[in-house]
Amino acid sequence: MKKHCCDYMNYYVNFTCDIHSDPFECPDNLILFDKMNKEYGLIIHDGGSSTIEISFCPWCGAEL
Repeated sequence: MKKHCCDYMNYYVNFTCDIHSDPFECPDNLILFDKMNKEYGLIIHDGGSSTIEISFCPWCGAEL
């Protein structure tokens, strides 16, 4: 497990829901981390599978 910039980011990147198997269906899943490209994205909960790429942590402000 990769250590991310802060405890909040680490928690949300590694979040697993007991109810939803798909992170895009779970309203509590906020961040998607693409391990291959090392990119972070905010999940858009609109029924699809979209994200908005982010370059800074929303909690601590560290550059990602």
